[in-house]
Amino acid sequence: MSANPAHRCTPEPSQDSRKRKRTTRSSPDNGASAGGSDLSEDVGTAKVSRKRKTPTPKEPPVECVIEWPDTFKELERTHRALNLIYTFCSARKHVVTTLDTMRSAVESNIKRPLAIEEVAAVVALRPEGIRFAFVDELMLQLDAKGSEKVDAFQTGGYRGGSSFAPDASVGGMTGFEGLGVGEGEMGREVLYFEFIDEDLKRQVADKKTGEPTNPTRRLRDEALKMPVFSQKQMMNLIEKRNTKFTQAINRFLNRCVSDKTDPEITLKSEAEIFIPRPSAPVDNPLRQFLTATLPSSIPKERKSIPEIVSELKSLSWYTGQVVPDGHRVFEPQPAVYGDLDFLLSQDLVNALYNARNITQLYAHQAEAINALHGGHNVVVATSTSSGKSLIYQLPVLHALERDSETRAMYIFPTKALAQDQKRSLKEMMSYMPGMGDVLVETFDGDTPMGERNQIREEARIIFTNPDMLHLTMLPQEERWRGFLRNLKYVVVDELHYYNGMMGSHVAFIMRRLRRLCAAIGNRRVKFISCSATVANPEEHFKTIFGIQDVTLVDFDGSPSGRKEFLCWNTPYKDPGDPSSGRGDAKSECARLFCQLILRGVRVIAFCRVREQCEKLVSAVRHELENLGRGECVNRVTGYRGGYTAQDRRRIETEMFEGKLMGIIATTALELGIDIGSLDCVLTWGFPYTIANLRQQSGRAGRRNNDSLSILVGDCFATDQHYMQNPDELFTKPNCELQVDLENMLVREGHIQCAAHEMPINPATDAQYFGADLLKMCADRLVPDDSGFYHCHDRFRPSPSQFVSIRDTEEEHFAIVDISHGRNVVLEELDASRATFTIYDGAIFLHQGDTYLVRDFNPERKMARVEKVKVDWTTKQRDFTDIDPVETEATKRIAGSNCNAYHGAIRIKQVVFGYFKFDRRNRVLDAVHVDNPPVVRHSKGMWLDVPKVALDILVNRHLHVAGAIHAAQHAVMSLIPNFVISMPGDVRTECKNSLKEFAKRETQRKRPARLTFYDAKGGAGGSGINTKAFEFVDVLLKQAVERVAGCGCQSGCVECVASELCHEGNEVMSKAGAEVVLRSLLGMAIDIDSLPMGPEEGSPAGVETVILAEPVPSRGAGGVEEGQ
Repeated sequence: MSANPAHRCTPEPSQDSRKRKRTTRSSPDNGASAGGSDLSEDVGTAKVSRKRKTPTPKEPPVECVIEWPDTFKELERTHRALNLIYTFCSARKHVVTTLDTMRSAVESNIKRPLAIEEVAAVVALRPEGIRFAFVDELMLQLDAKGSEKVDAFQTGGYRGGSSFAPDASVGGMTGFEGLGVGEGEMGREVLYFEFIDEDLKRQVADKKTGEPTNPTRRLRDEALKMPVFSQKQMMNLIEKRNTKFTQAINRFLNRCVSDKTDPEITLKSEAEIFIPRPSAPVDNPLRQFLTATLPSSIPKERKSIPEIVSELKSLSWYTGQVVPDGHRVFEPQPAVYGDLDFLLSQDLVNALYNARNITQLYAHQAEAINALHGGHNVVVATSTSSGKSLIYQLPVLHALERDSETRAMYIFPTKALAQDQKRSLKEMMSYMPGMGDVLVETFDGDTPMGERNQIREEARIIFTNPDMLHLTMLPQEERWRGFLRNLKYVVVDELHYYNGMMGSHVAFIMRRLRRLCAAIGNRRVKFISCSATVANPEEHFKTIFGIQDVTLVDFDGSPSGRKEFLCWNTPYKDPGDPSSGRGDAKSECARLFCQLILRGVRVIAFCRVREQCEKLVSAVRHELENLGRGECVNRVTGYRGGYTAQDRRRIETEMFEGKLMGIIATTALELGIDIGSLDCVLTWGFPYTIANLRQQSGRAGRRNNDSLSILVGDCFATDQHYMQNPDELFTKPNCELQVDLENMLVREGHIQCAAHEMPINPATDAQYFGADLLKMCADRLVPDDSGFYHCHDRFRPSPSQFVSIRDTEEEHFAIVDISHGRNVVLEELDASRATFTIYDGAIFLHQGDTYLVRDFNPERKMARVEKVKVDWTTKQRDFTDIDPVETEATKRIAGSNCNAYHGAIRIKQVVFGYFKFDRRNRVLDAVHVDNPPVVRHSKGMWLDVPKVALDILVNRHLHVAGAIHAAQHAVMSLIPNFVISMPGDVRTECKNSLKEFAKRETQRKRPARLTFYDAKGGAGGSGINTKAFEFVDVLLKQAVERVAGCGCQSGCVECVASELCHEGNEVMSKAGAEVVLRSLLGMAIDIDSLPMGPEEGSPAGVETVILAEPVPSRGAGGVEEGQ
């Protein structure tokens, strides 16, 4: 381990490297035992992008202009020892790399005592690559069940729980004691050391030799074993870090020569802030360094957005995260005002001023209100926060002044939005004499039964949602006749929300409402809708309401403040080294979030799913503590579905009143809930569609101040596509909204509901339900002697209960907090997700806090959880089998001997274990669980891959599962071309790389089959696959053309990759997909033109696919010849 005597540039690796390897294998004191064959065994978890690899230019070596002083020679030797010992320790299960754990081995290597100041000097030279700090000992403990006893490098230091009893880390010996007696209590602090620039890649023991193999992808290991790492891989990583440290010394010395300063004195000074100190004192120099540019307290008045962006770019950890052409500035727009064609009462004018400080109406507000006053229906499509709510508040109040019997119904897609708008309207009414006593109330699922009669009889304005209209109000039309008879305005806000299947349901609900109103003599109802900016608002309005008389208002007269947009890409773990891998987007979001709120910027962060939301809340709190700003933790909260109604209302109120500086939410807050003035929107990862991104971005700057939007790129292919092509985010046109009124399942369901509400007369009701209503009634309904049709018996007594308008579930699991005997319900969880979130031993996240699942009781639909203090989380290991169980129809594919099938589908999901992960997503432990499978049923279609295609794939060494997976994506992406649907309405079985690339046999052999099922509609399906089945020939032909015509090499989102793939598009074979699709169509396959596998990124494993067996037939569906 001797230092290079020259010390003028990067050491020559050859001879020196060989010496180090010999020393490593022979010396018992330098940690060689950690690299032996008894290292824990396999499996990793990180996802790898399918993008084609391109060589990255390496950073040129830095020549040192002077000879290294002796101090720096010793520092390099210390770094080499720390690097060696840490790398081998990190490959061992339950070995925590505290300084006490490593000290003896390092001192044995450098032949002298190791001082903390010396380690701090090492950190000062590479601060971006090393962490050296005091941490709470409790946060490092881990459940030791099944762990081995490891004595390597441990001479009395911390042993990370290697000899603790099971569950010692999460509740003591009894299993019911919380970690820490009180809130916020800390354990003993220990000095922790780790490299944070790059991790060892996952490997698995070879089945025959036992030696670690080095796959390019994740490997499947049903035994849930820990990762193993080869000595070669560890030595390569050690050498890489050593080279980087040498370069860092060279740069430092060159800087000192340039600045004419003494290197040793300069390093000693700079290392001072990296000397760790316990977290209690607030004068920690390192913390002061990290927070040097932050205000000492959150300012009441923030700086301008350009100043804040400039400060972000000047932070020590900023390494050019804003991508080229990814910083856009949108200049402010002045207001354009308009006038009404009629006079408002003085009371209403005063209320506008007193409640909203409004003295003039914007042009679009005046145009829309004038159209309503003229007797027209109106749809308004302007930007977020443009004052659209006033358009439907003002006419209703004006009508109530003229006629106290006037009724209005406000329909919002969510309960939260309805509550928000009710509060806003009541505030304005409080300033109007005589209006204070007018009953304005919400009528939704949370409304107490005892209050519903009064609301129905006395309320003048009701705030509700489509679900209540469908399930309660329309079926009980005789009770609501007084309200419906006087109904003048129906407001449907957030019209863009009603798209795809949900839009189809709402369209028929609106027709049922219009039909009932007309039947009791009310044909005066006017409909008002507001929408985000979309491509076809007028056409969409006509489709939803079945009304042709509509005035479109799409000129936006509201002012807008200056807005900046940043495409912020998560940097590599080592910013100068792309081979180190993309860093953690969650940590990047947390750093940005904290820097913004501590500068007085009110932030909302959007996450795609609830798990991300909770993890980001936890990461933000952790970051605030690291910055010494723990007092700000209570000014940040999460917001998502699943929280109790009381918690959601409290969070909304606190945000509106300015008590919170930051909120971390799922798409539940994409809609227009007014939570006060927001300065910044932070989006973690591309949110599936550009429309979603624009809707989220519009939440900032709602008070016309300057604002900021930041899209943080994650490691996924879609995110990186937009990071490399940011112009598409700003130039792609808005999407068109689509609603399918010909979906027979949806249509029949609502016709049955309408017949139950009032017998159907085909002659007069065809205007609502279609020209072929008479045939539908004759086939599906029950006639009477008068020519009317009634609901069929199979839908009685409550047909609306059989028609689910959302993909929601009635069954929920209660999460009960039993910490310190509380027994309080934290939240509710959908039954289908419960098995994958709450299992014995799981860590459940709520508002960023960690709870251990103590008891999971599926029968009682309840899980008991206890708050614990741990620094790890869990993630389930599961698989999903999607299999057809009954053939209901068969269709011969034109020009082919193959058939397409339609019928019943069974979806079986099984959780068989889970991993424990640290904050950097490294596997800490693997645990087995024995959960019963969750089985659901749906409808779908499938195609069996012919044997000739399988033979070709095998002979050319192309990945069979990858070919099927890619072909499924290609077909599925084209279904919206034939059937009106949204992404996610149709799903398929995605292939998991851990299984497909494994070297060991699996019992889960899957049939060679392309399977697609309806994600919504329960066992009866949504009807989308039924319609797609009719077009399967053309669907396959277009899929072949798309795959063959795409210029990419191994698959992209334009051909065989899917943005919605749950397995990250890792198991893919573009060439194989073309073979599968051509064989199904009976087309010729040019075998010689196919690549010879294995393909890059698709290592050959044990074959997991077998020839598909025929699915039993119901006997009713014959073979249809394709046209």
